[in-house]
Order: sequence, then C-alpha cells, then structure tokens
Amino acid sequence: MTPVDLTYTDTEDALRDSVRALLAAHCPPARVSMICDGDASLATELWQIVTSAMDLPGLGVADALGGGGAAAREVAVVMEELGRVIAPIPFLTSAVIATKVLASCGANAQLGSLVDGSRVAVLCAPWTGASGSELNVSIVASSASVEGSVRSVADAQLASILLVPATRDDILTLQAVEVNATGVNVTARQCLDMTRRACDIDLTGASAVELARGQAASDAIQAGIQHGAAMLASEQLGVAQWCLEETVAYVKQRHQFGRPIGSFQAIKHRLARLWIAVESARAAARNAAVLVDAGGPEAATSVAIAQSFCSDVAVLAAEECVQLHGGIGMTWEHSAHLYLKRAKANQVALGTPAQHRSALAQLHGL
Repeated sequence: MTPVDLTYTDTEDALRDSVRALLAAHCPPARVSMICDGDASLATELWQIVTSAMDLPGLGVADALGGGGAAAREVAVVMEELGRVIAPIPFLTSAVIATKVLASCGANAQLGSLVDGSRVAVLCAPWTGASGSELNVSIVASSASVEGSVRSVADAQLASILLVPATRDDILTLQAVEVNATGVNVTARQCLDMTRRACDIDLTGASAVELARGQAASDAIQAGIQHGAAMLASEQLGVAQWCLEETVAYVKQRHQFGRPIGSFQAIKHRLARLWIAVESARAAARNAAVLVDAGGPEAATSVAIAQSFCSDVAVLAAEECVQLHGGIGMTWEHSAHLYLKRAKANQVALGTPAQHRSALAQLHGL
C-alpha cells in the first residue's frame, strides 16, 4: 500500500481549534442532554451556527462547485470534534454523504443549496444496513414519481431533500424527492441514540426528479457510503477520545481509601490498554481519511479496517467511561450514557464490524 502521512498538519490543527471553540460555546453536554428529554431545537440552532460561522456544510466540496475544497483528512478533523461533543447535527449525513453522492453524479443544481447549508439532504438508505454493495433497494420509480418505504434513515427529520435509490424497469436510479411534497411521510422512531434520530420514510406516488441511473447511480451511492464510513471512523475516534480524557480526569480526583482511584494498579492498566486502543483507532481512522479521496482498492481496504476497528474501540471507551465513573456514570445527569448510546448506535451504522471484516476478506481473496 502507498505510504501515507498520518500526522496532523498545521492547517488541520488550526481547523480543530476553531471547531472545538465553536462547539464549546454552543454545544455543551448539558444542552445535548436536552435532546434526550425531547427538546430537539439544539439540532436546528447548531446547524445554523456552524453554517454561518464556519461554512462547514460545504467544507469537503470542490472549489469549482462552490465548496471549501478541503480534503477528506480535513473533514475528518471536523468529524473528530463533532464526535467529542456528540453534536446532534446532520454533518455526516448531509455535508459528507449526500454532498458526495450529488457531486459524484453531477447533480450540481441540488448540490448548491447543501453547500451553503440552507438545505439538508439525506440518502434514503437504512442507517443500520447501508454497507456498500449490500445496499438493498425497495423503492420503485416511474417517470416522475416514487413508491415504497425505507426504514431507519438517519437525520431524515431534519432533511428537506431525500436522495432516494429506486429501481425503474429493473435499473437502479437515484431520485431527488422534496420532503414537503405530497405523498411523503417521515415518521421519527424511538432510538437508542437520540442525538442522531432515525426515521421511517413512506413514499406514495411522491414527485421525484431522476438524478442518475444505472452504473452512474450505483457509483454515486457507493461513493457516498464509502466516504460516510470513512468519516464515521473519525467520529468514533472523537467519541473514544472524549471518553478516555474524561475518565482519566475523573480517576485523578475521585478518592477512595484515602487515595485517588487512578493510583490503583488495576485502574492504571485498564486505562493504559484503552489509551493504546484509542491511538490505534486514530491511526486507522486517519489512514482511511487520507486514502478515501483517491478511491480504488486501497481506499476500500482502509475504510473496512477503520470501521471494523474504530466501531469496537468507541464502544469499549464508552463502556469504560461509564464503569470507571462508578455511580455517577450510571446517572442521567452525567454525559457518559450519551456517548455509550452514540457508540453503540454507530457500531451498526453503515455496516457492522463483521460486515466490514467480510468486505476486507473479499477484497484480498481470503
């Protein structure tokens, strides 16, 4: 494989500082906790803030298309920071996956409103089942409408455009459907992770515009899912990093038997093993972020490795965070449960670790 530089550049560090400062001011854990109590206003408010303050929705879109022209490795830095605060915004679903799908099939008319953040689009594929070539399409398209249903579409409640994979005359197509069109019904589901809510979508003769068909549609959808999986690994890294840092800080100040609990050997060993896992996840996530732009077998391999590894590390870090915080870690008031829920939900998003390991084996003839 091609040697890659996994270190962060000065530009990436500056981007991280800016995003972290913005999120610290507008997305503290106490406000994110309100999402779980049924108040989802933070999602819309925060999306408007990141749109106006930093133009993040178009960060990874080419300059020629009106975007920021950033490479995937820079977008991955943003994903790390969003993961650290489990930000309830549709950055991954709209600014990464949907924009990649539209750019890949040349649908520039729809892309413009996503770049400036004025609209949100989501790919209508099950969040827990969209894993590259295993994507199942259950929507049927006619000349100007679509019919069918999709379950568990992430962030659909925040979307204004649905990118719908649909078959027409047994050929795969990609259709654009307005959420407010007649015949579109979006129903929010009760989810483990309330900060990235999934919805069921029912389409009954809804008006649609065909964006691509055949191989062009398939390639665009696969490109969006692959980029999404690569960036999800960086989000998982951000979740794990927060859990590690928060736990280390807690065991230094929590005393038992007259000593900080972090001074006990058993705690030291658990956190040392977790640190190794998180740093290994960083290498895997960074490798995927660097290679995914080029596409091809190396990109597919790096994404499969990153997803199969980072998914489990994020869950491990969140579990350790809950357990090593003791009683307070089990409470609703502490943020640990939010990170565990995001980590568990992400573990089955855009392909499970087992599915990615299976894809990796197929790529290398194992």
